[in-house]
Amino acid sequence: MNENMKNLQKWVGRTEERNDTITETPIQGMEALLDKVESPHHKTKELPLASHWLYFLPKYRQSEIGLDGHKLLGEFLPPVALPRRMWAGGRLNFLNPLYIGDHLKKISRIKKIKHVTGKTGDLVFVIVNHEIIKDNQILIEEDHDIVYRSAPKVGDPVPKIKSPPGNADWSRIVNPDPVFLFRYSALTFNSHKIHYDRKYVMEEEGYPGLVVHGPLLATLLLDLVNSEVPSRKVKIFDYRAVRPVFDTSIFSINGKLNGDNGATLWTTNNDGSLAMIADVEFLI
Repeated sequence: MNENMKNLQKWVGRTEERNDTITETPIQGMEALLDKVESPHHKTKELPLASHWLYFLPKYRQSEIGLDGHKLLGEFLPPVALPRRMWAGGRLNFLNPLYIGDHLKKISRIKKIKHVTGKTGDLVFVIVNHEIIKDNQILIEEDHDIVYRSAPKVGDPVPKIKSPPGNADWSRIVNPDPVFLFRYSALTFNSHKIHYDRKYVMEEEGYPGLVVHGPLLATLLLDLVNSEVPSRKVKIFDYRAVRPVFDTSIFSINGKLNGDNGATLWTTNNDGSLAMIADVEFLI
């Protein structure tokens, strides 16, 4: 792994640029997925938070797709020689709103690559910085954490269950059935097989069921806080995946206020284990 890490470090600083126009259709699809009747954006044309993940989508040719459904590595993202790839978390700084009709540029940069030896084997974290820009003004700055993991082995220790951070002020139950996951994959043009191919995800990656998308969990948490305290504007959203969520049972999204300046949000699996945790800072 040490020799491979030396090669991977060559990818630090690599950049990629995409352009897109914010149209109405993806937002309508997300609202349908979230079972909304009408959202404030219909009047203001301001995008709901995390909707930027519906745009700037890479459209790779079929011949460029690997066995796991992802783009073959080695161009922008480094060729990490570990089989399991997951959305591990990130930090979002919402500086200015996005509106329907905006013509935007997204600049992505490999910020950091680090290797960690965990209890179940090697982990490689790739941190990608994204800036979404309109007319030389940064609207959103984001750090996206991607983790690559070793394949599961017989006898691997079972990860310890982490408990939620106290009682919730708000809570919702979500049923992540395969149709729910498929519709989000379609909205984000995400072909990663762990979200729709049960045979692959169980036999090749060793998971008990289809994996709920990390950005979908984050979107649900942001939608929760926006629905419960619509008068407060989220400035910082710092989130971390703790444990995967599968389609094998329902899960809950939860939140509580931390005074006037912020909130704690989290996702809990049906067995009570913490799955995702997020800290929110409001615009003062």
